Amino acid sequence: MDRLVEGKWRTDSIITSDKKGSYDRIPRSFRDSISKAGPFTPESGRYHLYVSYACPWAHRTLIYRELKGLQDHISVSVVHPDMMDQGWTFETNFPDTTGDDLYHQSHLFEIYQKAKTDVTTSVTVPVLWDKKHQTIVNNESSEIIRFFNQEFNEMTGNEEDYYPEALRDEIDQINENIYHNINNGVYKSGFARNQEAYEDAVTKLFNSLDELEQILEGEKYLIENQLTEADIRLIPTLLRFDLVYYIHFKCSVRKISEYKNLYRYTKDLYRIDAIRNTTYFDHIKRHYYYSHESLNPKRIIPKTYHNL
Repeated sequence: MDRLVEGKWRTDSIITSDKKGSYDRIPRSFRDSISKAGPFTPESGRYHLYVSYACPWAHRTLIYRELKGLQDHISVSVVHPDMMDQGWTFETNFPDTTGDDLYHQSHLFEIYQKAKTDVTTSVTVPVLWDKKHQTIVNNESSEIIRFFNQEFNEMTGNEEDYYPEALRDEIDQINENIYHNINNGVYKSGFARNQEAYEDAVTKLFNSLDELEQILEGEKYLIENQLTEADIRLIPTLLRFDLVYYIHFKCSVRKISEYKNLYRYTKDLYRIDAIRNTTYFDHIKRHYYYSHESLNPKRIIPKTYHNL
């Protein structure tokens, strides 16, 4: 993946693999927390999200931002869907891109450099930025959504809890499966370097989807028939599946629309305002089919349509 090494931009393949040829996601590099204990305390207007509408990891933070009523408290900048040899850019020649609202930079890696001049890191979205100290608080989506879930409640009066203490063990358990085999499983399938790695990943992916299909028999949500973090972490992948992953990442055993329960579940969740309002299918298609030259060297964008 294109990255910064000691603060200097270096261009590599966007596909990072282990010795067996399996896709290996690089850990995130900024892992501070928002909490009353500080130094990053919950304050209205202090924090800013850098996101891509195409990215499923960023999507979950946008969903939480709406579910928790944080739109007026946490601002957002949206990158261009094309991720080329300079990484994510702030070009605005694509619908619903914003540019860099804070510093008017041209590339996302410049935001990382601003946070730490000699940083060595992959340059990813989402980025949670602190305007007060002008630095990155966190770029790990699974942690950002936890901050959004509980740390701003006093400010907003929104007490909805998508990670309730009584269900945390169940949520953590299903999250583990969803992350490794589904959220990341589609990337492991698409970015596999050899047949063995691909077949291992795609088999685990569809075994896990089959398990969820059974869990959802007669159920509206994954756990205790209520919307939880597990659903919000799953839905961005499902919304991209038939449109992109089925074709582009060779996740072609079957479509989500061929699953009775998963398809009904996907359509039901898409009707939730916070999910529908943050789903941009044009960004999703453009990013994947245009950015991954090694998978799609002619950058041909297929005629596919979402059917939700």
